[in-house]
Amino acid sequence: MEELEHTCPHPRTTLIEPAIFARETSCDCRAPHEKLTIEQARRGTPVDRPVRVYADGIFDLFHSGHARALMQAKNLFPNTYLLVGVCSDELTHKYKGFTVMTEQERYEALRHCRYVDEVLRDAPWTLTPKFLDKHKIDFVAHDDIPYSSAGSEDVYKHIKEAGMFVPTQRTEGISTSDIITRIVRDYDVYARRNLQRGYTAKELNVSYINEKKYRLQNQVDRMKEKVRTVEEKSKHFVCRVEEKSHDLIQKWEEKSREFIGNFLELFGPDGTWKQVLQERSGRMLSYALSPRESPCNSPPRELSPLRSPSPPSPPARWHNARPSPPTSPKGATSMSSMSEGDEDEN
Repeated sequence: MEELEHTCPHPRTTLIEPAIFARETSCDCRAPHEKLTIEQARRGTPVDRPVRVYADGIFDLFHSGHARALMQAKNLFPNTYLLVGVCSDELTHKYKGFTVMTEQERYEALRHCRYVDEVLRDAPWTLTPKFLDKHKIDFVAHDDIPYSSAGSEDVYKHIKEAGMFVPTQRTEGISTSDIITRIVRDYDVYARRNLQRGYTAKELNVSYINEKKYRLQNQVDRMKEKVRTVEEKSKHFVCRVEEKSHDLIQKWEEKSREFIGNFLELFGPDGTWKQVLQERSGRMLSYALSPRESPCNSPPRELSPLRSPSPPSPPARWHNARPSPPTSPKGATSMSSMSEGDEDEN
């Protein structure tokens, strides 16, 4: 049991904890460490003798390109223990340039990558035989492109000559420099974004004039968004109105056809109303031309015996008798002639 405790740590079988940090004094591996060739490592090694592969870098703005490189390093051999060295801020700023993330942030980012078994903080810029022997490193994994830095055309040249270099492939289209280029290119957009999210102009290192300009642009963008929203709602409303109007027009056309059909059926040349009028006019004409006959059974009109006789005419004195005009001789003569004529006739 004690021998197992002093052997090289096994690769993690679960991912419930982040990778460990390497000790600064010495390596925890106490297992016999014979030098391996690439062929031996590819054939496989005993469980207590994993192949110790080292990969180093800056790992600023840790992205998928970094993760894919570490995945390749982890899967170089059947039994691989992956150590990842991360350079400090001091070395990075001296030999490469300013970083976005601090060294502590970069250390923590590597610890939470699933392919990493151990993280070496403050890794050297150039690998020395002493460093390789201290951490019992079998192979170094990196892309095959010559990395010129610190006065050297390729910092991995002596590793390649020693037969300890194993190449990995870079992921095209993604790198820390590409991400920073995007941010610099769209600086105004991100400055406005962070101002809108509550960051101050001092925190963003933005001048007073630019701050006002960005805030005004944010207001203009909000107004444009509102106008765009209103336009979309208006288009939706117009579409709904068009659909409803189309339905109404169809219903109106159907009702119009039905109304016209009923009208023609009622008032057309052969319509029902014309037939009714003809029948009524025929009946009226026949009624007008036929003579009226008195009822056959009606009794003759007789004076009722109970009917009282008409009252006698009043005496002449009660009437306003007009005075008869005086008889003229002519009148007497005519009267006498008329009486004579009557006598002759008799």
